Amino acid sequence: RGGTGHGRGGGAGGPAGSGTAARRMILTDESSARAWLEQLPEWDAASETRLTKLVSLLAEENERQNLVSAASFGEVWRRHIADSAQLLVHVSRGTCSPWLDLGTGAGFPGLVIAALRPECELLLVESRKRRVEWLERARIAMGLDHVRVIGSRLEQVETRKVCTISARAFAPLPRLVELSARFSTAETVWLLPKGRSAQQELDELSGWAHKFHVEHSLTDPDAGLIVGTLGARKGNKP
Repeated sequence: RGGTGHGRGGGAGGPAGSGTAARRMILTDESSARAWLEQLPEWDAASETRLTKLVSLLAEENERQNLVSAASFGEVWRRHIADSAQLLVHVSRGTCSPWLDLGTGAGFPGLVIAALRPECELLLVESRKRRVEWLERARIAMGLDHVRVIGSRLEQVETRKVCTISARAFAPLPRLVELSARFSTAETVWLLPKGRSAQQELDELSGWAHKFHVEHSLTDPDAGLIVGTLGARKGNKP
């Protein structure tokens, strides 16, 4: 806990690799965010085209519905693209699929992960009709054949075991775990951007065996990511 760096490595690393130094750095502007992205193992001409397309589509759709704030769109590569891509540091390319992204909303982190790892099967769960329609349009326009948009509340999604679970601003950690544990195995990697509340939410999680800890965000010095694996509910057999 507390950013000790025990997340599963082997994914994107950034300028300093996927070790402690990379996780301590802070991306302060669009230039540093682009530079970090360009040194990811997943970055190539095709992934750049997909992400540039996403930014363009987002600008257009933001005129129709409020997907992201105008202020954050002004720093879209740092606040949304790099902020999502940093999750790849914690999960290896060979063990990330299928990946379940909860409450994908505007597309973060799900569409960014899919743009950088197009071979990975991504399941994007979103219940709001207009967001579902947006995600489907973006998926098609970006050529993301391994992405499936599930337009449903999580409680109604069919149980399926996955390798990775992510959720950005979906629900407080205890509620999130309660809703999502049925998709998890002992090996499933959970990647949960939690902002400034990360450590507090982790401290408030009770009733579950887990190996969660907090990693520092690359895009906000005050934000954290909850990373790790979930065990059984306490009192139950594994």
